Amino acid sequence: MSKRDYYEILGVDKGAGEAELKKAYWKLAMKYHPDRNKGDDDAEKKFKEASEAYDVLRDPQKRERYDQFGHAGLNGGGFGGAGGYGNADFEDIFSRFSDIFGGDIFGGGDPFGQGRSRGRRGSGRPGSDMKLKVALTMEEIAFGVEKTLKVKKHIQCDSCGGTGAETDEDFETCSTCSGTGEVRQVSRTMFGQFVNVQPCPTCSGEGKIIRNKCSKCSGEGRYKSDEKIKVNIPSGVANGNYITLRRQGNSGIRGGQPGDLIVLIEEKKHEHFKRDGNDIYYDLMISIPDAILGTEVEVPTLKGKAKVKIEPGTQPGKLLRMKERGINGLNNSGLGDQFINMKVYIPKDLTSEEKTHIEALKGNEHFDPVSAENREKSFFSKIKDVFG
Repeated sequence: MSKRDYYEILGVDKGAGEAELKKAYWKLAMKYHPDRNKGDDDAEKKFKEASEAYDVLRDPQKRERYDQFGHAGLNGGGFGGAGGYGNADFEDIFSRFSDIFGGDIFGGGDPFGQGRSRGRRGSGRPGSDMKLKVALTMEEIAFGVEKTLKVKKHIQCDSCGGTGAETDEDFETCSTCSGTGEVRQVSRTMFGQFVNVQPCPTCSGEGKIIRNKCSKCSGEGRYKSDEKIKVNIPSGVANGNYITLRRQGNSGIRGGQPGDLIVLIEEKKHEHFKRDGNDIYYDLMISIPDAILGTEVEVPTLKGKAKVKIEPGTQPGKLLRMKERGINGLNNSGLGDQFINMKVYIPKDLTSEEKTHIEALKGNEHFDPVSAENREKSFFSKIKDVFG
């Protein structure tokens, strides 16, 4: 049966560069990898087919021969008459896969989390991540703040140094895995040798067993305790943002790598202000006389009190802007403003004398909205006549 075109297998054009080839192969390898498709012979075949195509096309010399002569140009070039990986050892394919994409693409040194390792797994088991909510005032958000967090977590045992043993001589090599931390089962299929690697069930992948456990931590190499951790929170953070403190989570078991501490940001409700991005809004209530005649008032800001001049005839709903009195944006994205939303207080209960004064104003054209609107129209009409 004739072999498929390598470019067709990877789904790329003949002019595809190295980055495009790698991306295409990565996508197929993730989809058809045998560890993710156990017992699926078709997926296993497609994985090998993609590996063969990538191995050829990423090599300039092999690719040149293939472009000139097709599959026939590769015979005797190290692939055998059957072409490709038909008789290859799966361990070799996994090794190539790791070499291409690096050994730490998922942060754990193992692309598919199935226990393969390049050499010994290493002692200990990793600690878990932790999440902690931190409530901030608007002032803290505006300018940034350093917080000291009290965290209850697993910390490394100070008695055994995290080893879990009373002394360094209290370890012995695991007899099940001979210290490798893993056990392998080899099976042969029509496609070649398949190796299934799993953590050793006796030592949980650590490669060693403790004879005499530490009396303080009972052999875990860690124990629960309170710890104070400082975190610098930048200005401009928002509700739902988070900060990751690497290796500040729970300590691992018997020297395993610590987890991370995730600090979740919450915003406290402010007494005066509402936030919109880096801007803040403040509702200012003034009396009818002050709105009509104008006044000077003192308003709160994120840095204390400030005086603001209210112009005569200020209308309800007008926004006054205090430039750069808002929040210092995240990653130096700019300093916001403070806006003052003008509100006019309308009293409900009046004395007889107050009612008399108000009723006297009813006939005055300056207190009649219709007359005011007509005056405004007349004013703009005159301007139009002057300027055309």
